[in-house]
Amino acid sequence: MTLSLFDQFMSPWHMGIPLLAISLVAPWILFPTPTSRWLNNRMLTFQSWFIARFTQQTFMPLNVGGHKWALLLASLMVFLITLNMLGLLPYTFTPTTQLSLNLGLAVPLWLATVVIGMRNQPTAALGHLLPEGTPTPLIPVLIIIETISLFIRPVALGVRLTANLTAGHLLIQLVSMAVFVLLPMMPTVALLTAVLLLMLTLLEVAVAMIQAYVFVLLLSLYLQENV
Repeated sequence: MTLSLFDQFMSPWHMGIPLLAISLVAPWILFPTPTSRWLNNRMLTFQSWFIARFTQQTFMPLNVGGHKWALLLASLMVFLITLNMLGLLPYTFTPTTQLSLNLGLAVPLWLATVVIGMRNQPTAALGHLLPEGTPTPLIPVLIIIETISLFIRPVALGVRLTANLTAGHLLIQLVSMAVFVLLPMMPTVALLTAVLLLMLTLLEVAVAMIQAYVFVLLLSLYLQENV
């Protein structure tokens, strides 16, 4: 039973080809290509409006130097939302349930923010490791603690996204299995469980969008500290 529950998180292969690579490339095909002409369909209009609003809300606290990241973070936001939402469809694979993929996204972007901070304002970047007004005996301990918390940031980004999506998929599978088991024995209870499954699915849709937003928002906050 335990193995069958976690089989859905195994990276699938077909004829020696990793389908994870296809699942990472396929989402970009779903979006219409913007043109320099007038917006001529609702999907393109909604896409432009969503990206514009997201960019405005995310980069409002940042100075002009941080606005160079707008294209990268907006693309990452759309990419993560698409992967998370497509993973909720039946017989699909969710790449963002793989910790290796999430760390592969989190570590380079976090490291880029740290490098930018050390290059542009090294004094302020190092000053984050020691809060102002710290008593002298606590200075070595606080420097160690702040250094550890700094290096934990990318791990927390990846683990948060992986854990939330994995837990949601497991809950959906467990409740759906309960519906099929209860249906021949207790139809009324199975119907109530199916309603619970529907509500849980709607919750997972919200989690899929929120977790993608939180991932990018935290990256923007790390960027704000270093620009």
